[in-house]
Amino acid sequence: MTLPLIQTTSPYQGYVYAYPHKTAYRPLDPRPRLADVWAAEPKDALFLYLHVPFCEMRCGFCNLFTRTGAPEELTGAYLDALDRQTTATADALGDASFATAAFGGGTPTYLTAAELDRLCDIAARLAPLGAIPLGVETSPATATPDRLAVLRDRGATRVSIGVQSFIDAEARAAVRPQKRAEVEAALAAIRAAGFPTLNIDLIYGIDGQTPQSWRYSLDTALAWEPEELYLYPLYVRPLTGLDRRARDWDDQRLELYRTGRDHLLSRGYEQVSMRMFRRPGTAGDTEYCCQTDGMVGLGCGARSYTADLHYSFEYAVGASQVRGIIDDYVRETDFGTARVGFALDGDERRRRHLLQSLLQASGVDEGLYRARFGTDPRDDFPVELGGWAERGWLEPGALRLTPEGLAHSDAIGPALFSPRVRALMASYEAR
Repeated sequence: MTLPLIQTTSPYQGYVYAYPHKTAYRPLDPRPRLADVWAAEPKDALFLYLHVPFCEMRCGFCNLFTRTGAPEELTGAYLDALDRQTTATADALGDASFATAAFGGGTPTYLTAAELDRLCDIAARLAPLGAIPLGVETSPATATPDRLAVLRDRGATRVSIGVQSFIDAEARAAVRPQKRAEVEAALAAIRAAGFPTLNIDLIYGIDGQTPQSWRYSLDTALAWEPEELYLYPLYVRPLTGLDRRARDWDDQRLELYRTGRDHLLSRGYEQVSMRMFRRPGTAGDTEYCCQTDGMVGLGCGARSYTADLHYSFEYAVGASQVRGIIDDYVRETDFGTARVGFALDGDERRRRHLLQSLLQASGVDEGLYRARFGTDPRDDFPVELGGWAERGWLEPGALRLTPEGLAHSDAIGPALFSPRVRALMASYEAR
């Protein structure tokens, strides 16, 4: 049997959190009206995402759409533009209901407490904050009591903080300058505010990191009894601070991944995906399903999903290009069309469904797949699924990854990219 087209020499081909990646998006010509894009879509359980593209610093591993050092006049102008975009989006959606919401970035808590209150006002024009789950990302430097109080009072139910390492030397090696005392103060403030869910992000594969130092960070995080932990492998990405430090450290990352996985499982956490672990019984109740329900993204770095079209604004990583896109966004007055995106045909929809289901520890609901597409995933992807079964990455008789398959999620995901998406990504010029 022909094995899937992946580079089997590395389990770290790329983190696939959405399909297709924004580097496969292209300008839409003509630009469709949002009212037409959403006209025939189910709109009873949408996901609302507001993007805040500001951070106090740029971490060496980060390739997010964000800029540092934004002055108050820019953050205010950004919220003005976000308000205008919300008006246009609400007009296009008509009668829509939201099942969940999130503020991401960047670092949403880069905004002041007053600005966060305004951000919540904007979101509340579409979604009933306080009645649905609301997740917010934060950082050690910006998780201050006044900001957290606003988020708590406006209904935030989950706060995610990027710690990466509790060892200062490792944080510096990842170009994440922070002090342990600052991290501890932020975690104390989050717990004192009383959010139902605390998530802590940690990174493995940092230069000089050992299994012993990794377990130290894990145990220090566990002392805060987080409901969730995300364990991220370090990637060296183009146009980021670690770009010139690339070396072959796959064995180190795999060892640390297995160390972290086994440590958390031994402490009673359940594995949701390669990266996500949570305490049993702490999953939030939501009717949103990423496979079938739409996503409405507001902000210049957000993307929106319908069944047939994914769309956003321009994408960049380089600092000057990001600043230019943000500057254009805050001057924009016409938000009634989709500008950059990717149209999904039947094959792409099947790929997205299989990819996003298979990378979860629960695996693929084959009945849901057949009901949605009228075909069997084993017939649609015989080469890929057959090859992974031969490698021992699939449970016998089920479309669910084995522990070793989950360890290779970052190779499995990219292997499901279509030739069209691969070609578009390859021709994208990083900027």
